[in-house]
Order: sequence, then C-alpha cells, then structure tokens
Amino acid sequence: MKEEKSVIRKHYIDNLRNLTILLLFPVHTFMIWNDFGSQFYIWQGENKILSTLIVLVNPWFMPLLFVLAGMSARYALEKRTNKEFVLQRINKLLIPFVGGMIFIVPFQTLYARKFFDNYEGSISDNLIYFFTHITDFSGYDGAFTPGHLWFILFLFLISLIALIIFQLVPYEKIAAYVGKIPVFGVILIFIPVWLMYYLGNFGGFSIGKNLALYLAGYYVLSNELNIEKIEKSFKWLSGLCMIGTIASVTIYYKYAYYGDLWVNFIGWLSILCLLIFGKRFLNRKTGFTDYFNKASYPIYILHQSILVVLAYYVVRMNDILWVQVFCICIGSFLLTVLAYHLIRLIPVVKKIVGMR
Repeated sequence: MKEEKSVIRKHYIDNLRNLTILLLFPVHTFMIWNDFGSQFYIWQGENKILSTLIVLVNPWFMPLLFVLAGMSARYALEKRTNKEFVLQRINKLLIPFVGGMIFIVPFQTLYARKFFDNYEGSISDNLIYFFTHITDFSGYDGAFTPGHLWFILFLFLISLIALIIFQLVPYEKIAAYVGKIPVFGVILIFIPVWLMYYLGNFGGFSIGKNLALYLAGYYVLSNELNIEKIEKSFKWLSGLCMIGTIASVTIYYKYAYYGDLWVNFIGWLSILCLLIFGKRFLNRKTGFTDYFNKASYPIYILHQSILVVLAYYVVRMNDILWVQVFCICIGSFLLTVLAYHLIRLIPVVKKIVGMR
C-alpha cells in the first residue's frame, strides 16, 4: 500500500467532467438532424443550425474527458498502488463495458433496424443478429457496434498502456522539466495529438489521439505550474479560442469540412481555456458536484440507448421540429436519471453500470 499523501481534491475537474457528460444529451439529440454525412440510429434529415451546434463542441467535448481522466489518474496513483489502480479500472470500466455490450447497446441497433428497415422481429433475434454480423462498427444497420461505450473501452485500454509508460517515465523525474514549458509550448502539444490521431484510428475514433490527450493530462496539465501559466494568459487564449471557433463555423458553412489539423488545434485550445474557466468558476463542491460525481458515469452508460428508443417514438408522434428536439433531449435526460435511481436498488445491475 502506498503511503497516503495529502491531495487537495480539485472540484473543477469533477464539475467539468459532469457538465461534459450532460452535454451529450443535446449533442446526441442534434445528431438526429446532422448534415455532415454521419449516420445515426434515428435520422430525420439535415438541419444546418442543429448541426452547427455540434460543430461548436465536437472538437473538444470528448477529448476533454480523456484529458481529465489523465489528470485524475495522476492524483489517483499518488494514493493507490498499480495493482489497486488496475483492479479499479477493471471494476469501473471493463465490467460495465461487457455488461453494456450485452444488455444496453443492442437496444440501439434494434431501434435502428426498426426505423430504417421496419424490423418486426424479437429482441432475442436482434441480439443474435447483433453478435453475428459485423460491418462498419457503426451499428446503424443493426450489426455489431460498441456504440457510445467506445469511450469506456478506449479509456480502459489507454489506462493500461499509460500505466506502463508511467513506470518507464515516472512523473516525479520529469515534473521539473515539464513545469518549465512555456505557454506557447503547451499550445503546441496539439501537434503530437493531431499526429497520433492516425494511430489506431477506427472510423474517426482514435486510440492514439486519446492516449496522447490522456498523457498530456497526466504529465502536463496536472502540473500546477503549467496551469498557472495558462491562467495568466487566459485573456488572449480565450480570445484566440473564440475567434477560432467562429472561424470553424464559417469554414463549415462554406466548405462543410475544415480538416483534422484545425480540429485538433481548436479542440486543444478550447480544452486549455475550459480548464482555466473551470478552475476559476467551478472549483467548489456543491450539491451538483456530490450528486453527479456518483450519477454521471451510470448516466453516460445508459443515456444513448434511452435517447434512441425515445427518439424513435417521438419523431413518429409529432412533426414539429422544436417539440421533437425538446422532448428527446429533456425526456431522455429525465428517463435516464429515473433509470439510474431504479438501478441503484438492484445490486447485480448496479455493477453493470459502474456503480459502487
């Protein structure tokens, strides 16, 4: 057992993580009307405004979760042994991933088949189809997919890979050098993040890029000296980020796509600004923090399947766009929270969605 160290809890990390997970409700709702060629389990045609809202957050909202996970890993390993850390990853990530692949994700593909192919077969037949058909891993045709649980699988694999790297390059040995990186050097980290995007890339979901983000969180952004330097430059960094975001939307409207290099640059810049925003305004423990520290992870696991099922019925019952968007986004959130509270009462099921 490692000697206990006094680690001050950084509540802004928790709050940023929780808010980012809640952001998935509008993002996945808007995906039903995306116009950038990405399929979804339910699709109602193209809508430029809703698609633009996705473009605004898409470069940073999932990458931020990997950065926060890397920062949290550094603090966790100060009070856990490697063995304890691995066991915690197995219980927190691997078991919920396997359980979710059996009991949760197939419902998304079931309703995709209902929507696109008028499937009328049984749930059991769909489950057999799900595990015996492999196409592009999207699942929009009913075939096998990790669905939104790709994040949990990647985080599990990255946690194990990174743990080996941490042994080879201990944080303590390079902390002093990392703390001397100038702000411009921290910004340039987006370049290796971008280059790593092409390593282990599965349809746009990259193990390499997310490993780079995790390592950047662990080595660079958990270092208080770097956070302080970024904070001192917050005004011009946030201004640059705002200009870049406006440019992204403009380019998107004109050319529909703005390239991987730009996505990774604006995404990384946004992450730096969000960390400082969080440190300044979200670094306190509230009722929101207490509740969602326990609820956000199960909510992540449950949310998309509930959203897809609800969307299937909502778009059939109402033709008014704003009513559909409101009902799907708010309705799926409320149903997911309800499901979370019900599952808390069932010990075996609790483990499937990562509850203690």
